[in-house]
Amino acid sequence: MDPIIREIYEAILAGNSKAVEAKVPVALSAGLTPQKILEEGMIAAMAEVGRLFEQGEYFVPEMLIAARAMQAGLALLKPSLKAGNFPSAGKVAIGSVLGDLHDIGKNLVAMMLEGAGFEVLDLGTNVTPAKFVAAVTEKDVRIIALSALLTTTMSGMKTTIDALAQAGVRGKIKIMVGGAPITEKFAQQIGADGYAPMPAARWR
Repeated sequence: MDPIIREIYEAILAGNSKAVEAKVPVALSAGLTPQKILEEGMIAAMAEVGRLFEQGEYFVPEMLIAARAMQAGLALLKPSLKAGNFPSAGKVAIGSVLGDLHDIGKNLVAMMLEGAGFEVLDLGTNVTPAKFVAAVTEKDVRIIALSALLTTTMSGMKTTIDALAQAGVRGKIKIMVGGAPITEKFAQQIGADGYAPMPAARWR
């Protein structure tokens, strides 16, 4: 790995946004391609952050700090990526479902997706099914990510999926769901395509 990219990688792991912001322009000036910086410095670092989280070495705060450091560098890299017509991994619309105002988990997932090369449309919290439908029909979104923290709002996921089906776009997209009360069984029952459990006691 190029030494400058290694420094970007290590800075993201440490959650050092200032170091990332300082090193990205240096890497570009050294002639390293935006794609190489993104893939080897940023995406690889966030993959390692995910691995450390799964093993219990990192917790949610560390993940958030690392993701913010990655975003700081990505903001500097985006103009060069666009100029080079670097293809995105796909377009994702993410939001907390109607009635749910919680956003920490949603924000973290959005940052991780962006760091993995996806174009993310963050719809925010308390998102109506109609807004998710509009994201597909008007913004050409191909992945919908639904978040819910409360048992009282998780039914909004099924309502949203039903709305997407009624709009005739369900077959064009993939739907992923997540949040504290969500289980694999519930995800299957409502017809979601993807689900990952939320590890317990990882806020430290």
